[in-house]
Amino acid sequence: MGNLETVKIDFPEDSNVILGYSHFIKTVEDLEEIIKTSRPDAIYAIVFSEASGERLIRYEGNDEGLIKIGIDNIRKLGCGHTFLIILKNVFPISILNQIKACQEVGRIFAATANPLYAVIYREAERAGILGVIDGYSPVGVETEQDKEKRRALIRKIGYKK
Repeated sequence: MGNLETVKIDFPEDSNVILGYSHFIKTVEDLEEIIKTSRPDAIYAIVFSEASGERLIRYEGNDEGLIKIGIDNIRKLGCGHTFLIILKNVFPISILNQIKACQEVGRIFAATANPLYAVIYREAERAGILGVIDGYSPVGVETEQDKEKRRALIRKIGYKK
């Protein structure tokens, strides 16, 4: 019988991550193409772990520091067919639909700038992500003033007019 554990995903405070499941070695190149064509201004790392064959950690990106962080995280997770994208200068919402439409992508577990933990099941030489813990639990319900602040923020960062 295997065991459950949580693994913290570490990434810089000024960045966002997308954690997902994908099934094919072509994933790294396809995800890079999506980022480059959707948001050429993105600073990013894409790291993918193979689940069969050579079982290598594959990667692409344009920032060596983010690539190293991505590789370190994928090693900690130890799950096959898992990908992690670390982004700077771009919110995940700018590329998320394109990533979901990528033919190799089977699931997105999280797209966040919050503290992130993956819930992992491990057994022998295998491991898989069962889910994630994204951020913190709520502490209240928004007021009318909170609604105004939320709406203003969305417009300030350019997602609504």
